[in-house]
Amino acid sequence: MTDHAFTRTFFARIATAAAGLLLSFGALAAGGGPVEQAGTDIGDRASLQRGAQHYMNYCAGCHSLKFMRYSRMAEDLGLTEDEVMNNLNLTGAAYGEHILTSMPAEQSAQWFGQTPPDLSLITRVRGSDWVYTYLKSFYLDESRPLGWNNTLFPNASMPNPLWEMQGLMRPVHGEPDEIGEPVVTHLEMGVPGSQNAQQFDQTVRDITTFLEYVGEPAALKRQQLGVWVLLFLTLLTFLAWLLKQEYWRDVH
Repeated sequence: MTDHAFTRTFFARIATAAAGLLLSFGALAAGGGPVEQAGTDIGDRASLQRGAQHYMNYCAGCHSLKFMRYSRMAEDLGLTEDEVMNNLNLTGAAYGEHILTSMPAEQSAQWFGQTPPDLSLITRVRGSDWVYTYLKSFYLDESRPLGWNNTLFPNASMPNPLWEMQGLMRPVHGEPDEIGEPVVTHLEMGVPGSQNAQQFDQTVRDITTFLEYVGEPAALKRQQLGVWVLLFLTLLTFLAWLLKQEYWRDVH
């Protein structure tokens, strides 16, 4: 093996090992069962806009986004003030205020057993893949107070907010675990929803993309700035090459 081939193989093995460690840490941070890849892209403005619409319609009634302002969301997502105030602001808050829920904390704790958490940083805490999988993992469970459970986060204290689109999923049980509890192996469709599986996957992906943006709005600006940085470095490299050519011409 040549030195060049050895070096290339060595670094390839290091990269593979590092990737494996990152995947392992991601799985540990996610908790629960296996997760699906969300496939989010915060650079997809259409996905962000759809995700914002779905979030406000199906999630904002219970979960706030206390670190995000309506005005900042409008600027980053390419929306006008009228579009935000007429279509996304369901609480009557001012344009410059934070996105809060209209549900009283005492009543929400009484209905759900605890106050629904703020979701501003949910993708930074759990990861986008976890959020994406969680929203797809609800199923009917008559033993739960609200009639719902979740394969990724067992005994979740919230109903499925997207059931009308997803449909009613029913669990398929396998062999009991070591303490005799039934194990859910997978979910099957009981009553179809308004969307097919592919459409629902996209809806959940859009919501996850929006929450990923909310968790770190600066990432959107950083991604846009990165394009100009790469163009600048390309131009600088070209100018350096021209300078090198001119310098060595005089030397020879």
